[in-house]
Amino acid sequence: MPYILIHHKVQDYAKWKTVFDEHASMRKSGGSKGGWLFQSADNAEEIVIVFEWDTLENARAFTSSDDLRAAMEKAGVAGPPTIVFMEQLETLTT
Repeated sequence: MPYILIHHKVQDYAKWKTVFDEHASMRKSGGSKGGWLFQSADNAEEIVIVFEWDTLENARAFTSSDDLRAAMEKAGVAGPPTIVFMEQLETLTT
């Protein structure tokens, strides 16, 4: 199963989260299977998201879409995000 790791900084977390939540249906229709949202313990404006995706092709298409760029701009993402496409190798227990 492919995953996407997205790391970016936002100008205002509350504003960003509102737009992020509004964008959920677009992620789902693009192939997102959900994921995990993290916030830096030292900086509330530093966000990391790990999404599980249906296919790597759909993940790449979604992250390069004009719709995502517009949503990120509206949400106040500060600067370009770091996006990493990943495949799970194994589940670690410790």
